[in-house]
Amino acid sequence: MLKPADAERLTGYKVGGISPFAQKKKLPTLLDSRALAQEKILVSGGKRGLSVGLTPADLVRSLGATVAAIAE
Repeated sequence: MLKPADAERLTGYKVGGISPFAQKKKLPTLLDSRALAQEKILVSGGKRGLSVGLTPADLVRSLGATVAAIAE
């Protein structure tokens, strides 16, 4: 995870509204492998307080996300 200031500088968005969807600059999306066990997950919809619920498989498919054991 990036420090908030670094994430804002890199994406051009404010923390709390950084979404993997419709980014100004395409960045890699990583999904922790444990998320695959969930029926649905919530992802930032690009606005503070807006979340999108979808299956982990749909997230991976729509964003070309990489799945890896990234959580501690």
